[in-house]
Amino acid sequence: MTTLLRRLPACWTFAVFVALGGGSLAQSQNLDLSELKKMGVIYTNDRQADVPWSVHIVKVERARPDLTLMASKARGRVIGLERLSTQMNALPPEAGRALAAINGDFYQTENSPYAGDPRGLMIVRGELLSAPTDNACFWIATNGQPFIGIVTSQFSVTWPDGTRTPLGLNEERRSDAAVLYTPSLGRSTMTRGGRELVLENSADGPWLPLEAGRTYKARVREVRETNNTVIAKDSMVLSLGQRLLSKIQAVKAGEVIQISTATTPDLLHVKTAIGGGPKLVDGAKTMAPKKPNPYPRSAPYSLTAMFERHPRSAIGFNESHLFLIEVDGRQPGLSLGMTLEELATYLARLGCTEAMNLDGGASSQMIVGGRVVNSPSAGRERNTATGIIVVQKAKP
Repeated sequence: MTTLLRRLPACWTFAVFVALGGGSLAQSQNLDLSELKKMGVIYTNDRQADVPWSVHIVKVERARPDLTLMASKARGRVIGLERLSTQMNALPPEAGRALAAINGDFYQTENSPYAGDPRGLMIVRGELLSAPTDNACFWIATNGQPFIGIVTSQFSVTWPDGTRTPLGLNEERRSDAAVLYTPSLGRSTMTRGGRELVLENSADGPWLPLEAGRTYKARVREVRETNNTVIAKDSMVLSLGQRLLSKIQAVKAGEVIQISTATTPDLLHVKTAIGGGPKLVDGAKTMAPKKPNPYPRSAPYSLTAMFERHPRSAIGFNESHLFLIEVDGRQPGLSLGMTLEELATYLARLGCTEAMNLDGGASSQMIVGGRVVNSPSAGRERNTATGIIVVQKAKP
């Protein structure tokens, strides 16, 4: 393993673009490698035959003020899945030009009514779509500095009597929890049981689209003792589980409550953030989970997958570059994939001083210059929930 990684710089080779399963973008988006390099974006494919491994790497020059990373969400809303190439095409012209992309955070799968809901934090062009969890996140601060770390949610609702209740955002609601739903979720809350408060702007402070780090004053427009409330484009819905109702103050239509989207660290004015995890490189040191000895045979798949070789995706950075990395896997003749420990070691050798794991498996995919450049384990570009796009910002 170590010997292979020492050879890394010498064995990078440019890969031939291959469109898989209709994954190519519009013809006007196509760019060759030399054009991308002039723009500050370098794509390489590291092939190591003796493992074998096939690793796809995008390096983005941080010194270029016209380049940035943006998070993307399938169909432009919390619920929904679509191809990564479609998400790139959906980037509005005023945001800039999509140059490359990789899949993003873990998400609720097709078997869930909330299919596509990101598992962690999600901020797309300044709009807060999903709350942080206890997993690592990537975000870009207002000064342009990238960060990887834990973001702690302090989301809450403050009732008219001054008591507070923790708050979830655009997610499946438990019977003992409170969840705020915004128009970006979808048509309705899809909840069962409990009570739902339809909220409108109290005309005293900010309103939609929802942002991190703000306090919103909301007037209760309607109290519904039913569920699956339709979400109007100018309103939000606060859904309260049945087991929570006896523990909080009952409110009436016309009363004003406060909604806080505070986090630690503060993400006010942050335009891009996405969850993932775990963190793999911290201060240039690897920190991937190591397989315990003895290892329990009854371990759940989510734990087992950490120590097996699978397709992987990751994001990292150092002082000079941002990195997007995709490792092909489950293809013995091409690439076996990596364990998280192997991926962490690879990222550190690559030069990342900070790095984080993203969703992997069949979701792992990379698009560069208008073409799917990796070999997805499913044999085609898969529908996914989120992405991270390298964007050449539009000129003012």
